[in-house]
Amino acid sequence: QVQLVESGGGLVHPGGSLRLSCAASVNIFNIYAMGWYRQAPGKQRDLVAAITSGFTTNYVDSVKGRFSISRDNAKNTMYLQMNSLKPEDTAVYYCNVRRFRNGPDYWGQGTQVTVSS
Repeated sequence: QVQLVESGGGLVHPGGSLRLSCAASVNIFNIYAMGWYRQAPGKQRDLVAAITSGFTTNYVDSVKGRFSISRDNAKNTMYLQMNSLKPEDTAVYYCNVRRFRNGPDYWGQGTQVTVSS
C-alpha cells in the first residue's frame, strides 16, 4: 500500500506560480512512474505530467514550457512547478503513483489550484 499526501495548492493570479508536492509513504527509488493529473469541474481527470524511475518526463501540450515535474528520491517526494499559470489551469490536481509497470495505481486526495484575478 502506498499513501500519498499532496500540498501546495491555492489561489493565484494569472501569470503567477505554485509548486505542488506529493509525499509518498514508501521509498520511491524503484517506483515505475509518478505523475500529476488534474480534473476541472464537469470534466474527466487528465494527465498533466509524468516522470519515470529513470527521470524521463512527459507533459501534456498545454503545459509544456510552463510546468516542470521532478522527483527527489531521498525525500520520497515528487513536485510540480507551475509557472505562468492561466485560468484554464484551474482544477483539482492529483498525485499518482504506478508502483510497477502493470500497476497497481495509487492516488492522493487532491489539492485545489485556482487561477483567478
